[in-house]
Amino acid sequence: MTYHTLIYSVENRVATIVLNRPEQMNALTFELLDELHDAVKAADRDPNVHVLVLKGNGRSFCAGYDLDISTVEESERDEKGQKVWDPIQDYVMINRCTDAMMSLFRCRKPVIAQVHGWAVGGGADLVLCADLIIASEEAQFGYPPARVWGCPTTPMWVLRLGMERAKRFLFTGDSIDARSAAQMGMILECVPFEKLEESVQRLASRIAMLPLNQLIMMKLFINQTYQSMGIVDNTQVIGTLLDGIARHTPEGIAWRETAVQYGIKHALKERDSRFGDYTQRKKN
Repeated sequence: MTYHTLIYSVENRVATIVLNRPEQMNALTFELLDELHDAVKAADRDPNVHVLVLKGNGRSFCAGYDLDISTVEESERDEKGQKVWDPIQDYVMINRCTDAMMSLFRCRKPVIAQVHGWAVGGGADLVLCADLIIASEEAQFGYPPARVWGCPTTPMWVLRLGMERAKRFLFTGDSIDARSAAQMGMILECVPFEKLEESVQRLASRIAMLPLNQLIMMKLFINQTYQSMGIVDNTQVIGTLLDGIARHTPEGIAWRETAVQYGIKHALKERDSRFGDYTQRKKN
């Protein structure tokens, strides 16, 4: 199976999906998310696969959406040549991305995410949809678009962190280091970088020893607890709608115009400089 933005392989009952845009820190595009969705479905259908591992090639797991494409001004115009925003078309577009992320949650088989470097913005939304997350000690999680121009489109921030801590980090957009994430129960485990691959493979191998029907039953049992509350689907809908609204508030429009006029690096500096994190974090 050949992809342009992913590497897909199966060995010893483990399907491995590698995000493969290392020069862009695996930033998300429609193509990557469509291919991810397809790869997850392929693994789900394959009777020889018992567990999936998702990881990123290069310096980071995923640095979020590819803002070079998403900051481009909308091309739709009305009869007077004025730009218009169709919220439903926006919803359909973003829901395409969210469905790809949520395919990790909805996959019948266990999914382990192996995280190093950054997992922020859309990258955080993506990784939090996995069943189990193991990260290296230097890994950083966060949702900086909470400051301007975004809203999480999945329910996973609340499901993994609880209401209090989800509000703490989404009210500020602050980053979370891997050690803190493990202590809060946001991720399963934090390990030294040199032991990350080994730790993930050890867990994947143990899971793969179970009969496939047992694994499917266990995941169905746990996920259905949240599905029966209506949290998962309802939050995905409202989050996807709010994300579109956030990109079209006065502040969101101004931020996008800054990115288009002066470049994305300038816009990110404007967003994060007061907080001293993400792209504006001081290097030791």
